[in-house]
Amino acid sequence: MAITQISRITHRKGLGENLPQLAGAELGWALDQRKLYIGNGKVADGAPAVGNTEILTEYSDILGISAGYTFKGSEAGYTVVTGVDANNPVTRTLQKKFDDFASVRDFGAKGDGSTDDTAAIQRALDQLFIQQTNPKVRRSLFFPAGTYIVSDEIRIPAYAKLWGEGANSSIIKYSDGSVATYCFRTADSLGQTGVNITNGGATAPTDIQVYDMGLHSDNDNHILLVESATDCSFHGVSFKGPKTTASISAASNKACILVEGTTLLPTSNMLFDSITTEGTGYGLYSEYDTSSLSITNAKFTVHYIAISLGANPLPVGHSGPSACRIQQSLFDDIHSHGILITNVSKNISAFNLFLDVGNAFNGSNTGNSVSTIIDIDTANNLSYGDMFERNDTENATDKRINLNETQSIGTNGGLQLQLGTYAIDSGKTATLSDNTSSATTFATIDLENTHVDNNLANFNVNYSIKRDGIYRTGTMRVCGDGSSSLTYSEDYEENSASGIVLSATQSSNDVTLQYTTSSTGQDATISFSIERLY
Repeated sequence: MAITQISRITHRKGLGENLPQLAGAELGWALDQRKLYIGNGKVADGAPAVGNTEILTEYSDILGISAGYTFKGSEAGYTVVTGVDANNPVTRTLQKKFDDFASVRDFGAKGDGSTDDTAAIQRALDQLFIQQTNPKVRRSLFFPAGTYIVSDEIRIPAYAKLWGEGANSSIIKYSDGSVATYCFRTADSLGQTGVNITNGGATAPTDIQVYDMGLHSDNDNHILLVESATDCSFHGVSFKGPKTTASISAASNKACILVEGTTLLPTSNMLFDSITTEGTGYGLYSEYDTSSLSITNAKFTVHYIAISLGANPLPVGHSGPSACRIQQSLFDDIHSHGILITNVSKNISAFNLFLDVGNAFNGSNTGNSVSTIIDIDTANNLSYGDMFERNDTENATDKRINLNETQSIGTNGGLQLQLGTYAIDSGKTATLSDNTSSATTFATIDLENTHVDNNLANFNVNYSIKRDGIYRTGTMRVCGDGSSSLTYSEDYEENSASGIVLSATQSSNDVTLQYTTSSTGQDATISFSIERLY
Protein backbone atom coordinates (compact mmCIF):
# COMPACT_ATOMS: atom_id res chain seq x y z
CA MET A 1 0.00 0.00 0.00
CA ALA A 2 1.09 3.59 -0.40
CA ILE A 3 3.00 5.18 2.47
CA THR A 4 1.05 8.11 3.77
CA GLN A 5 2.98 8.75 6.95
CA ILE A 6 6.25 7.80 8.60
CA SER A 7 5.93 7.74 12.37
CA ARG A 8 8.73 8.49 14.80
CA ILE A 9 10.27 5.24 16.16
CA THR A 10 11.22 5.24 19.83
CA HIS A 11 13.68 2.96 21.65
CA ARG A 12 13.97 1.34 25.06
CA LYS A 13 16.84 -0.61 26.61
CA GLY A 14 17.40 -2.53 29.82
CA LEU A 15 17.45 -6.02 31.30
CA GLY A 16 15.39 -8.67 29.56
CA GLU A 17 13.33 -9.37 32.67
CA ASN A 18 12.23 -5.71 32.76
CA LEU A 19 11.05 -5.55 29.16
CA PRO A 20 7.65 -3.75 29.22
CA GLN A 21 4.82 -3.85 26.73
CA LEU A 22 6.19 -1.83 23.82
CA ALA A 23 4.10 0.59 21.84
CA GLY A 24 3.44 -0.25 18.21
CA ALA A 25 6.72 -0.17 16.22
CA GLU A 26 8.65 0.74 19.38
CA LEU A 27 11.98 -1.11 19.71
CA GLY A 28 13.30 -2.67 22.92
CA TRP A 29 16.85 -3.91 23.45
CA ALA A 30 17.54 -6.49 26.19
CA LEU A 31 21.10 -5.70 27.22
CA ASP A 32 21.80 -8.91 29.14
CA GLN A 33 20.30 -11.24 26.49
CA ARG A 34 21.42 -9.28 23.43
CA LYS A 35 17.93 -9.66 21.96
CA LEU A 36 15.85 -7.11 20.05
CA TYR A 37 12.03 -6.77 20.26
CA ILE A 38 9.41 -4.62 18.50
CA GLY A 39 5.97 -3.79 19.81
CA ASN A 40 3.01 -5.32 17.96
CA GLY A 41 0.71 -2.36 18.33
CA LYS A 42 -3.03 -2.37 18.99
CA VAL A 43 -5.48 -4.97 17.73
CA ALA A 44 -7.73 -2.10 16.74
CA ASP A 45 -5.01 -0.90 14.42
CA GLY A 46 -4.74 -4.34 12.76
CA ALA A 47 -2.24 -6.21 14.93
CA PRO A 48 -3.17 -9.92 15.30
CA ALA A 49 -2.34 -9.82 19.02
CA VAL A 50 -1.02 -7.44 21.63
CA GLY A 51 2.56 -8.20 22.65
CA ASN A 52 6.18 -7.94 21.66
CA THR A 53 7.74 -9.76 18.70
CA GLU A 54 11.38 -10.78 18.80
CA ILE A 55 13.47 -9.64 15.86
CA LEU A 56 15.93 -12.41 14.92
CA THR A 57 19.60 -11.79 15.60
CA GLU A 58 22.62 -14.07 15.94
CA TYR A 59 21.67 -14.56 19.62
CA SER A 60 18.09 -15.64 19.00
CA ASP A 61 17.04 -19.22 19.83
CA ILE A 62 15.80 -19.87 16.32
CA LEU A 63 14.97 -23.52 16.93
CA GLY A 64 13.15 -22.78 20.16
CA ILE A 65 10.88 -20.09 18.76
CA SER A 66 10.09 -21.94 15.55
CA ALA A 67 6.90 -23.96 15.91
CA GLY A 68 6.52 -24.74 12.25
CA TYR A 69 7.74 -28.28 11.75
CA THR A 70 5.21 -30.80 10.42
CA PHE A 71 6.18 -34.12 8.90
CA LYS A 72 5.08 -34.16 5.27
CA GLY A 73 6.98 -36.90 3.46
CA SER A 74 8.54 -36.35 0.06
CA GLU A 75 7.19 -39.08 -2.22
CA ALA A 76 5.11 -38.01 -5.21
CA GLY A 77 1.43 -38.76 -4.83
CA TYR A 78 1.78 -39.28 -1.09
CA THR A 79 -0.10 -37.13 1.42
CA VAL A 80 0.50 -37.88 5.04
CA VAL A 81 -1.98 -37.11 7.80
CA THR A 82 -0.16 -36.49 11.08
CA GLY A 83 -3.12 -35.28 13.15
CA VAL A 84 -6.72 -36.28 13.65
CA ASP A 85 -7.44 -35.15 10.09
CA ALA A 86 -5.75 -33.36 7.19
CA ASN A 87 -6.87 -29.96 8.50
CA ASN A 88 -5.24 -30.41 11.91
CA PRO A 89 -1.60 -31.49 11.42
CA VAL A 90 0.73 -32.06 14.35
CA THR A 91 3.14 -29.16 14.60
CA ARG A 92 6.30 -29.16 16.66
CA THR A 93 9.20 -26.82 17.28
CA LEU A 94 12.40 -27.55 15.42
CA GLN A 95 14.15 -27.83 18.77
CA LYS A 96 11.89 -30.70 19.84
CA LYS A 97 12.35 -32.35 16.46
CA PHE A 98 16.14 -32.32 16.70
CA ASP A 99 16.03 -33.42 20.36
CA ASP A 100 14.42 -36.73 19.36
CA PHE A 101 17.93 -38.17 19.36
CA ALA A 102 21.33 -36.97 20.48
CA SER A 103 24.69 -37.10 18.75
CA VAL A 104 27.84 -37.53 20.76
CA ARG A 105 29.15 -34.55 18.81
CA ASP A 106 26.47 -32.42 20.48
CA PHE A 107 28.52 -32.91 23.65
CA GLY A 108 31.88 -32.00 22.14
CA ALA A 109 33.22 -35.27 20.76
CA LYS A 110 35.21 -34.93 17.53
CA GLY A 111 35.72 -38.46 16.25
CA ASP A 112 38.69 -37.29 14.21
CA GLY A 113 41.06 -40.06 15.29
CA SER A 114 43.36 -37.73 17.25
CA THR A 115 41.33 -35.65 19.73
CA ASP A 116 40.87 -37.21 23.17
CA ASP A 117 37.09 -37.62 23.36
CA THR A 118 36.99 -39.32 26.78
CA ALA A 119 35.37 -36.43 28.66
CA ALA A 120 32.90 -35.65 25.89
CA ILE A 121 31.66 -39.24 25.57
CA GLN A 122 31.33 -39.72 29.32
CA ARG A 123 29.57 -36.36 29.60
CA ALA A 124 27.06 -37.41 26.96
CA LEU A 125 26.35 -40.71 28.73
CA ASP A 126 26.04 -39.05 32.13
CA GLN A 127 23.77 -36.25 30.93
CA LEU A 128 21.44 -38.49 28.97
CA PHE A 129 21.18 -41.45 31.32
CA ILE A 130 22.32 -40.44 34.83
CA GLN A 131 21.45 -36.81 35.52
CA GLN A 132 17.68 -37.35 35.55
CA THR A 133 15.53 -40.27 36.68
CA ASN A 134 12.77 -39.20 34.29
CA PRO A 135 12.75 -41.78 31.45
CA LYS A 136 11.66 -39.04 29.02
CA VAL A 137 15.10 -37.46 29.30
CA ARG A 138 16.82 -40.56 27.90
CA ARG A 139 17.77 -40.43 24.24
CA SER A 140 19.62 -42.81 21.97
CA LEU A 141 23.19 -41.58 21.66
CA PHE A 142 24.36 -41.57 18.06
CA PHE A 143 28.02 -41.91 17.07
CA PRO A 144 28.50 -40.61 13.52
CA ALA A 145 31.18 -42.40 11.52
CA GLY A 146 34.62 -41.64 12.89
CA THR A 147 37.27 -42.84 15.34
CA TYR A 148 36.74 -41.55 18.86
CA ILE A 149 39.93 -41.73 20.92
CA VAL A 150 39.59 -42.33 24.68
CA SER A 151 42.32 -42.57 27.29
CA ASP A 152 40.38 -43.73 30.33
CA GLU A 153 37.57 -46.07 31.25
CA ILE A 154 34.16 -45.33 29.72
CA ARG A 155 31.20 -46.24 31.95
CA ILE A 156 28.02 -47.23 30.11
CA PRO A 157 25.13 -46.68 32.55
CA ALA A 158 21.81 -48.44 32.87
CA TYR A 159 19.28 -47.72 30.09
CA ALA A 160 21.96 -46.44 27.70
CA LYS A 161 21.34 -46.88 23.97
CA LEU A 162 24.40 -46.40 21.76
CA TRP A 163 24.12 -46.43 17.96
CA GLY A 164 26.83 -46.30 15.34
CA GLU A 165 27.05 -46.40 11.56
CA GLY A 166 28.80 -49.77 11.42
CA ALA A 167 31.40 -51.77 13.31
CA ASN A 168 34.13 -50.49 11.00
CA SER A 169 32.76 -46.95 10.72
CA SER A 170 31.92 -45.74 14.24
CA ILE A 171 34.84 -46.80 16.45
CA ILE A 172 35.69 -45.89 20.04
CA LYS A 173 39.35 -46.69 20.55
CA TYR A 174 41.16 -46.83 23.85
CA SER A 175 44.62 -45.50 23.07
CA ASP A 176 47.75 -44.17 24.76
CA GLY A 177 46.38 -44.69 28.24
CA SER A 178 47.52 -46.89 31.10
CA VAL A 179 44.98 -45.99 33.77
CA ALA A 180 42.08 -48.32 33.03
CA THR A 181 41.96 -52.06 33.60
CA TYR A 182 38.86 -52.07 31.44
CA CYS A 183 38.32 -49.89 28.40
CA PHE A 184 34.53 -49.99 28.72
CA ARG A 185 32.29 -51.29 31.49
CA THR A 186 28.63 -51.39 32.41
CA ALA A 187 27.47 -49.19 35.29
CA ASP A 188 24.32 -48.72 37.38
CA SER A 189 21.83 -45.87 37.01
CA LEU A 190 24.11 -43.56 39.02
CA GLY A 191 27.22 -44.51 37.06
CA GLN A 192 28.58 -46.68 39.87
CA THR A 193 30.62 -49.82 39.23
CA GLY A 194 32.15 -52.73 41.13
CA VAL A 195 31.20 -53.12 44.79
CA ASN A 196 29.32 -49.79 44.65
CA ILE A 197 26.67 -51.04 42.23
CA THR A 198 23.13 -50.25 43.57
CA ASN A 199 24.46 -47.96 46.35
CA GLY A 200 22.20 -45.04 47.07
CA GLY A 201 19.16 -46.84 45.67
CA ALA A 202 20.59 -47.04 42.17
CA THR A 203 19.28 -49.53 39.64
CA ALA A 204 21.79 -52.23 38.69
CA PRO A 205 23.04 -52.15 35.09
CA THR A 206 20.06 -53.04 32.90
CA ASP A 207 18.56 -52.44 29.48
CA ILE A 208 21.88 -51.39 27.92
CA GLN A 209 21.96 -51.72 24.14
CA VAL A 210 24.88 -51.08 21.79
CA TYR A 211 24.46 -51.30 18.01
CA ASP A 212 26.80 -51.24 15.02
CA MET A 213 29.95 -49.90 16.61
CA GLY A 214 33.56 -50.85 17.19
CA LEU A 215 35.00 -51.01 20.73
CA HIS A 216 38.75 -51.28 20.24
CA SER A 217 41.93 -50.95 22.27
CA ASP A 218 45.56 -50.29 21.41
CA ASN A 219 46.51 -51.44 24.92
CA ASP A 220 46.44 -54.92 26.44
CA ASN A 221 43.30 -54.34 28.55
CA HIS A 222 40.02 -56.12 29.02
CA ILE A 223 37.94 -54.34 26.41
CA LEU A 224 34.43 -54.68 27.90
CA LEU A 225 33.49 -55.65 31.45
CA VAL A 226 29.88 -56.66 31.94
CA GLU A 227 29.14 -56.92 35.68
CA SER A 228 25.89 -57.58 37.53
CA ALA A 229 23.96 -56.62 34.42
CA THR A 230 20.58 -57.86 33.18
CA ASP A 231 18.62 -57.64 29.93
CA CYS A 232 21.41 -56.09 27.87
CA SER A 233 22.36 -56.67 24.24
CA PHE A 234 25.19 -55.95 21.84
CA HIS A 235 24.39 -56.15 18.12
CA GLY A 236 26.88 -55.86 15.28
CA VAL A 237 29.66 -54.72 17.62
CA SER A 238 33.33 -55.46 16.94
CA PHE A 239 35.65 -55.94 19.92
CA LYS A 240 39.31 -55.68 18.93
CA GLY A 241 42.52 -55.78 20.93
CA PRO A 242 46.16 -55.27 19.92
CA LYS A 243 47.35 -58.91 19.88
CA THR A 244 48.31 -60.82 16.74
CA THR A 245 48.90 -64.51 16.12
CA ALA A 246 52.60 -63.80 16.67
CA SER A 247 52.12 -62.19 20.10
CA ILE A 248 49.35 -64.31 21.65
CA SER A 249 50.46 -66.98 24.15
CA ALA A 250 49.16 -68.89 27.15
CA ALA A 251 50.12 -65.86 29.24
CA SER A 252 47.68 -63.63 27.32
CA ASN A 253 44.96 -63.25 29.95
CA LYS A 254 42.90 -60.28 28.80
CA ALA A 255 39.47 -60.70 27.20
CA CYS A 256 37.44 -58.84 24.63
CA ILE A 257 34.38 -59.50 26.81
CA LEU A 258 34.69 -60.23 30.53
CA VAL A 259 31.44 -61.22 32.26
CA GLU A 260 31.15 -61.05 36.04
CA GLY A 261 28.37 -61.27 38.59
CA THR A 262 27.72 -62.01 42.25
CA THR A 263 25.36 -64.35 44.06
CA LEU A 264 23.12 -61.40 44.95
CA LEU A 265 23.55 -59.60 41.64
CA PRO A 266 24.29 -62.18 38.92
CA THR A 267 24.60 -61.18 35.31
CA SER A 268 21.70 -62.62 33.34
CA ASN A 269 19.86 -62.49 30.04
CA MET A 270 22.68 -61.07 27.95
CA LEU A 271 22.69 -61.21 24.15
CA PHE A 272 25.73 -60.88 21.91
CA ASP A 273 24.46 -61.06 18.33
CA SER A 274 26.51 -60.75 15.13
CA ILE A 275 29.55 -59.55 17.08
CA THR A 276 33.22 -60.09 16.25
CA THR A 277 36.08 -60.47 18.74
CA GLU A 278 39.77 -60.31 17.87
CA GLY A 279 43.25 -59.75 19.26
CA THR A 280 43.09 -60.70 22.95
CA GLY A 281 43.93 -63.80 24.99
CA TYR A 282 40.23 -64.66 25.33
CA GLY A 283 37.28 -63.74 23.20
CA LEU A 284 34.81 -64.11 26.08
CA TYR A 285 35.69 -65.16 29.62
CA SER A 286 33.42 -65.75 32.61
CA GLU A 287 34.02 -67.59 35.87
CA TYR A 288 31.51 -65.71 38.00
CA ASP A 289 27.74 -66.07 38.44
CA THR A 290 26.16 -65.66 35.02
CA SER A 291 23.03 -67.14 33.48
CA SER A 292 21.20 -66.97 30.17
CA LEU A 293 24.13 -65.65 28.20
CA SER A 294 23.42 -65.99 24.46
CA ILE A 295 26.06 -65.73 21.75
CA THR A 296 24.77 -66.10 18.22
CA ASN A 297 26.04 -65.43 14.68
CA ALA A 298 29.37 -64.28 16.13
CA LYS A 299 32.93 -64.56 14.86
CA PHE A 300 35.85 -65.28 17.19
CA THR A 301 39.34 -64.93 15.75
CA VAL A 302 42.94 -64.43 16.89
CA HIS A 303 42.67 -65.60 20.51
CA TYR A 304 44.46 -68.12 22.67
CA ILE A 305 41.08 -69.47 23.83
CA ALA A 306 37.92 -68.17 22.20
CA ILE A 307 35.34 -68.80 24.95
CA SER A 308 36.06 -69.92 28.52
CA LEU A 309 33.19 -70.64 30.93
CA GLY A 310 34.10 -71.54 34.52
CA ALA A 311 37.48 -72.12 36.13
CA ASN A 312 39.43 -74.65 38.13
CA PRO A 313 38.78 -73.82 40.87
CA LEU A 314 35.83 -71.45 40.70
CA PRO A 315 36.10 -68.26 42.78
CA VAL A 316 35.08 -68.89 46.37
CA GLY A 317 31.33 -68.56 46.85
CA HIS A 318 30.52 -68.58 43.14
CA SER A 319 28.77 -71.23 41.07
CA GLY A 320 29.96 -69.88 37.73
CA PRO A 321 28.09 -69.44 34.45
CA SER A 322 25.15 -71.63 33.48
CA ALA A 323 22.42 -71.71 30.84
CA CYS A 324 24.82 -70.13 28.35
CA ARG A 325 24.08 -70.72 24.67
CA ILE A 326 26.76 -70.49 21.98
CA GLN A 327 25.27 -71.08 18.56
CA GLN A 328 25.71 -70.56 14.82
CA SER A 329 29.07 -68.85 15.27
CA LEU A 330 32.44 -69.07 13.50
CA PHE A 331 35.73 -69.82 15.22
CA ASP A 332 38.96 -69.34 13.27
CA ASP A 333 42.62 -68.69 14.08
CA ILE A 334 42.30 -69.83 17.71
CA HIS A 335 45.54 -71.13 19.22
CA SER A 336 44.01 -73.53 21.74
CA HIS A 337 40.40 -74.38 22.66
CA GLY A 338 37.48 -72.92 20.78
CA ILE A 339 35.22 -73.53 23.79
CA LEU A 340 36.40 -74.53 27.29
CA ILE A 341 33.78 -75.42 29.91
CA THR A 342 35.17 -76.09 33.40
CA ASN A 343 33.34 -76.88 36.67
CA VAL A 344 30.01 -75.48 35.44
CA SER A 345 26.88 -77.06 33.95
CA LYS A 346 23.82 -76.48 31.75
CA ASN A 347 25.73 -74.80 28.92
CA ILE A 348 25.22 -75.48 25.22
CA SER A 349 27.32 -75.23 22.06
CA ALA A 350 25.29 -75.84 18.90
CA PHE A 351 25.73 -75.53 15.13
CA ASN A 352 29.05 -73.70 15.35
CA LEU A 353 31.83 -73.97 12.76
CA PHE A 354 35.44 -74.44 13.88
CA LEU A 355 38.15 -73.88 11.27
CA ASP A 356 41.78 -73.34 12.33
CA VAL A 357 41.18 -74.04 16.04
CA GLY A 358 43.46 -75.87 18.47
CA ASN A 359 46.34 -75.96 16.00
CA ALA A 360 48.61 -73.19 17.38
CA PHE A 361 47.73 -70.97 14.37
CA ASN A 362 49.37 -73.52 12.05
CA GLY A 363 46.32 -74.54 10.05
CA SER A 364 44.34 -77.74 10.27
CA ASN A 365 46.80 -80.02 8.48
CA THR A 366 47.62 -83.35 10.09
CA GLY A 367 50.10 -83.04 12.98
CA ASN A 368 49.42 -79.39 13.93
CA SER A 369 46.97 -79.98 16.77
CA VAL A 370 47.91 -78.86 20.30
CA SER A 371 44.55 -79.11 22.09
CA THR A 372 40.99 -80.30 21.85
CA ILE A 373 38.61 -77.92 20.09
CA ILE A 374 35.66 -78.23 22.49
CA ASP A 375 36.68 -79.31 25.98
CA ILE A 376 33.92 -80.04 28.52
CA ASP A 377 35.11 -80.98 32.00
CA THR A 378 31.84 -81.37 33.90
CA ALA A 379 28.45 -83.05 33.59
CA ASN A 380 25.22 -81.72 32.12
CA ASN A 381 26.64 -79.71 29.22
CA LEU A 382 25.97 -80.21 25.52
CA SER A 383 27.70 -79.91 22.17
CA TYR A 384 25.23 -80.52 19.35
CA GLY A 385 25.67 -80.18 15.61
CA ASP A 386 29.08 -78.49 15.85
CA MET A 387 31.23 -78.89 12.72
CA PHE A 388 35.02 -79.01 12.44
CA GLU A 389 37.59 -78.48 9.72
CA ARG A 390 40.08 -80.64 11.61
CA ASN A 391 39.64 -84.42 11.67
CA ASP A 392 40.26 -86.75 14.60
CA THR A 393 43.44 -88.34 13.24
CA GLU A 394 45.73 -85.45 14.13
CA ASN A 395 46.84 -86.43 17.61
CA ALA A 396 45.91 -89.08 20.15
CA THR A 397 44.98 -86.66 22.93
CA ASP A 398 43.58 -83.81 20.84
CA LYS A 399 40.12 -84.94 19.86
CA ARG A 400 37.75 -82.44 18.41
CA ILE A 401 35.35 -82.88 21.33
CA ASN A 402 36.59 -84.09 24.70
CA LEU A 403 33.99 -84.79 27.39
CA ASN A 404 36.60 -85.84 29.97
CA GLU A 405 34.55 -88.79 31.22
CA THR A 406 31.66 -86.55 32.25
CA GLN A 407 27.93 -87.06 31.86
CA SER A 408 27.63 -84.54 29.07
CA ILE A 409 26.62 -85.02 25.43
CA GLY A 410 28.53 -84.17 22.29
CA THR A 411 28.00 -84.71 18.57
CA ASN A 412 31.34 -84.78 16.79
CA GLY A 413 30.32 -83.19 13.54
CA GLY A 414 28.21 -85.72 11.68
CA LEU A 415 30.54 -88.57 12.60
CA GLN A 416 29.94 -89.48 16.22
CA LEU A 417 27.55 -89.18 19.16
CA GLN A 418 29.19 -89.19 22.56
CA LEU A 419 27.24 -89.46 25.82
CA GLY A 420 29.65 -89.16 28.70
CA THR A 421 32.24 -91.89 28.22
CA TYR A 422 30.03 -93.82 25.77
CA ALA A 423 30.40 -93.07 22.06
CA ILE A 424 28.89 -94.44 18.89
CA ASP A 425 30.01 -93.55 15.38
CA SER A 426 27.63 -92.73 12.60
CA GLY A 427 26.93 -95.70 10.34
CA LYS A 428 29.31 -96.70 7.57
CA THR A 429 28.82 -98.97 4.58
CA ALA A 430 31.31 -101.20 2.72
CA THR A 431 31.17 -103.79 -0.05
CA LEU A 432 32.29 -107.35 0.69
CA SER A 433 33.36 -108.72 -2.68
CA ASP A 434 32.22 -112.18 -3.77
CA ASN A 435 34.65 -115.11 -3.69
CA THR A 436 37.31 -113.45 -1.51
CA SER A 437 39.37 -116.19 0.08
CA SER A 438 42.12 -114.06 1.61
CA ALA A 439 41.30 -111.84 4.59
CA THR A 440 40.53 -108.37 3.16
CA THR A 441 40.15 -105.12 5.11
CA PHE A 442 36.81 -103.28 5.03
CA ALA A 443 37.51 -100.79 7.89
CA THR A 444 40.41 -99.52 10.02
CA ILE A 445 40.00 -98.25 13.60
CA ASP A 446 42.65 -95.81 14.82
CA LEU A 447 42.99 -96.56 18.53
CA GLU A 448 44.82 -93.32 19.26
CA ASN A 449 41.58 -91.45 18.69
CA THR A 450 38.96 -93.92 19.90
CA HIS A 451 39.92 -94.50 23.51
CA VAL A 452 41.52 -92.63 26.37
CA ASP A 453 44.22 -95.35 26.45
CA ASN A 454 46.12 -95.14 23.19
CA ASN A 455 46.42 -98.81 22.19
CA LEU A 456 43.59 -100.38 24.16
CA ALA A 457 41.23 -102.16 21.77
CA ASN A 458 37.88 -102.45 23.53
CA PHE A 459 34.93 -101.76 21.28
CA ASN A 460 31.91 -103.32 19.59
CA VAL A 461 31.12 -103.44 15.89
CA ASN A 462 27.35 -103.51 15.36
CA TYR A 463 26.56 -104.58 11.80
CA SER A 464 24.01 -105.74 9.29
CA ILE A 465 24.88 -107.71 6.11
CA LYS A 466 22.77 -108.15 3.00
CA ARG A 467 23.66 -110.64 0.23
CA ASP A 468 21.10 -111.57 -2.44
CA GLY A 469 18.15 -112.13 -0.13
CA ILE A 470 20.28 -113.37 2.76
CA TYR A 471 20.31 -111.14 5.85
CA ARG A 472 22.62 -111.25 8.83
CA THR A 473 22.78 -108.99 11.87
CA GLY A 474 25.20 -109.18 14.76
CA THR A 475 27.86 -107.69 17.01
CA MET A 476 31.59 -108.29 16.91
CA ARG A 477 33.30 -107.66 20.24
CA VAL A 478 36.96 -106.71 20.02
CA CYS A 479 39.19 -106.79 23.08
CA GLY A 480 42.92 -106.25 23.54
CA ASP A 481 45.49 -105.04 26.03
CA GLY A 482 47.50 -102.87 23.66
CA SER A 483 49.75 -105.57 22.22
CA SER A 484 49.73 -106.75 18.63
CA SER A 485 47.48 -109.69 19.53
CA LEU A 486 43.84 -109.26 20.44
CA THR A 487 40.74 -111.37 20.85
CA TYR A 488 37.37 -111.02 19.25
CA SER A 489 34.06 -112.82 19.34
CA GLU A 490 30.88 -112.55 17.37
CA ASP A 491 27.18 -113.05 18.03
CA TYR A 492 24.88 -112.95 15.02
CA GLU A 493 21.68 -114.23 13.46
CA GLU A 494 21.10 -114.89 9.75
CA ASN A 495 18.16 -116.25 7.77
CA SER A 496 20.45 -118.52 5.71
CA ALA A 497 24.14 -119.26 5.41
CA SER A 498 25.76 -116.09 4.08
CA GLY A 499 29.22 -117.56 3.47
CA ILE A 500 30.87 -114.56 5.19
CA VAL A 501 33.52 -114.69 7.91
CA LEU A 502 34.58 -111.56 9.83
CA SER A 503 37.85 -111.15 11.70
CA ALA A 504 40.04 -108.49 13.34
CA THR A 505 43.79 -107.93 13.64
CA GLN A 506 45.90 -105.28 15.34
CA SER A 507 49.11 -103.58 14.24
CA SER A 508 50.42 -100.95 16.63
CA ASN A 509 47.61 -98.38 17.10
CA ASP A 510 45.40 -99.69 14.29
CA VAL A 511 42.78 -102.42 14.34
CA THR A 512 41.69 -103.67 10.91
CA LEU A 513 38.31 -105.30 10.39
CA GLN A 514 38.49 -107.97 7.69
CA TYR A 515 36.32 -110.45 5.83
CA THR A 516 36.34 -113.51 3.57
CA THR A 517 33.43 -114.59 1.35
CA SER A 518 32.35 -117.73 -0.42
CA SER A 519 31.55 -117.87 -4.12
CA THR A 520 27.85 -117.26 -4.80
CA GLY A 521 28.10 -114.86 -7.68
CA GLN A 522 26.88 -111.98 -5.46
CA ASP A 523 28.78 -109.32 -3.53
CA ALA A 524 27.55 -108.45 -0.04
CA THR A 525 26.96 -105.07 1.60
CA ILE A 526 27.80 -104.45 5.24
CA SER A 527 26.44 -101.49 7.22
CA PHE A 528 28.17 -101.04 10.55
CA SER A 529 28.91 -98.68 13.41
CA ILE A 530 31.51 -98.65 16.19
CA GLU A 531 30.58 -98.18 19.85
CA ARG A 532 33.07 -97.91 22.70
CA LEU A 533 33.88 -96.31 26.02
CA TYR A 534 36.39 -93.49 26.05
